[in-house]
Amino acid sequence: MINDIYFQDFPQLESERLIFRKFIISDASDIQSIRTDKDVMKYMDSNPHTTLQDSKNFISKNIETYKKGNGLFWAIIEKSTNTFIGDFSYWRILRENHRAEIGYTLKPQFWGKGFMKETIIELIKFGFNNLNLHSIEANVNPENESSKKLLHRLGFRKEGYFKENYYFDGKYLDSEIFSLLEVDFKHS
Repeated sequence: MINDIYFQDFPQLESERLIFRKFIISDASDIQSIRTDKDVMKYMDSNPHTTLQDSKNFISKNIETYKKGNGLFWAIIEKSTNTFIGDFSYWRILRENHRAEIGYTLKPQFWGKGFMKETIIELIKFGFNNLNLHSIEANVNPENESSKKLLHRLGFRKEGYFKENYYFDGKYLDSEIFSLLEVDFKHS
């Protein structure tokens, strides 16, 4: 059973270099900067946030999803500078299957420094050890080699390749699904 205590009081977590806290509306300008960056959005298969209100709506929707017990959305804060550098989420929580899908973004200036690996390790540990997940899923654009390599390094395995299963921006796109079982996670 999913541990609902974390839907009563949002879990702030931390790792060696990072703090993971709940979204607040004042994060909107940081969210907008990520979700308008062409390098970030290249594989997102969603519309960029063209206005600050788009990002505020995104945050409000995520806060509401949390209140309903259907997702957890963290802002990733670099400790030494107190800088918002990205986000991580468990969304599409399938309570009956103890499974959730993850999503994540990181500002490009923080790429290649191990921040996302550190994030995923910490929040996957939380998912298995505290939230009581059995498996975690990631839906990846097949062209996103960096994300696929990171997931492989952390023990995720490719479960499937879906041809043209997602319609976005006037065309059908392919998806790759990766998953990690609790028993296969080696960073517990």
